[in-house]
Amino acid sequence: MSISRRQFLQGASIAGAVAATPFSISSAIAANKELKIYAWAGYITDEMLADFKAKTGINATFTPYGTNDELMNSLRATDGTGFDIIMPTVDRVPGYVDYELVQPLDTTRIKWDGCLESALSGSEVGGVVDGKRYFAPSDWGTEAIAYNKEYADVDPNNLSYGDLWKPEHADGVTVRGHSALVGIGLWLEKMGKLPFPLLESYKNEKAMRANFDVILKEATKHKDMVAQFWSTENEAQGAFRTNGAVIGQTWDSTAFKLSQEGEPVVYGAPKEGALAWMEGFVIPKNANNVDAVYEFINWYYTPEAGAMFVKATGYNSTSKGAAELLPQATKEFFNNSYSDQDLANLWWWPIQEPWYVALRNEYQDRYLSA
Repeated sequence: MSISRRQFLQGASIAGAVAATPFSISSAIAANKELKIYAWAGYITDEMLADFKAKTGINATFTPYGTNDELMNSLRATDGTGFDIIMPTVDRVPGYVDYELVQPLDTTRIKWDGCLESALSGSEVGGVVDGKRYFAPSDWGTEAIAYNKEYADVDPNNLSYGDLWKPEHADGVTVRGHSALVGIGLWLEKMGKLPFPLLESYKNEKAMRANFDVILKEATKHKDMVAQFWSTENEAQGAFRTNGAVIGQTWDSTAFKLSQEGEPVVYGAPKEGALAWMEGFVIPKNANNVDAVYEFINWYYTPEAGAMFVKATGYNSTSKGAAELLPQATKEFFNNSYSDQDLANLWWWPIQEPWYVALRNEYQDRYLSA
């Protein structure tokens, strides 16, 4: 995700203006109604809900989803009704705006001084549409290489998406359909085998089809090596626990949770760049308890709440001070997974407009059914 100097300065000036705005909200009004949270499975724990209620007096319920597409389809089916707050990835926000499913944030009601400035400025791309901010950043993470250090044949200091497809890993690979194609695309691009730069795929259909025809051919050639395809966190973990996976392209949380259970699974960023994403809080168009949403966002932008989130998910919170409150094992996982060079080399997901998502799903379906 590249940010121009102009965009960065705009984000900084907006953040400064907002931070200076007095915060006022009627907690009593918000507490009269239940806050309905629709977020990724595992993101909101009973501990978090109890702490939120203790500090605000607001009852909140949590409904989980497993994919961005599930979230989008649910909101389209209900015309943005049924939930007060959702947590999409920033690259998908313009699509929600196009479908008129979400509403702009009242930025004067958010305590931005509790949010990392880098996350706030970084989310300008995607999170701000036509000059209006729809997205309050909550967390970020990556999708890269998880592997069983006892059985996978890799060099930890020279990881590549191509390592997934070594013959030694036959019947032991787990990947997600659409993002596996991107990983293969980055691998092929590094070798000069794509007709267009991979990022051009997100800008026009001609480049997308030309690139993904090459990618799909390569992916299909190795498909018999896949022990299990995953689409949710539980499925990715299950691939290693019970279905024989020794290496996979997974979220960082997959390796974190498996390692916490004593599994010999570690995580690393490939030289082509770990796929990086940012998620955040967005308000559906027909939210019923908007007052409580701002209470929730401001509760989250505290070190204690951010730390609860990280301990629950293994992802990285945008709440200032959260990192200092984390258990040593969590800090060690992050430091062992990313070098400074890896962090500088993150491959941020570009904006995925509806036309691209439709084509992406077409190629994913062709891959899975090949």
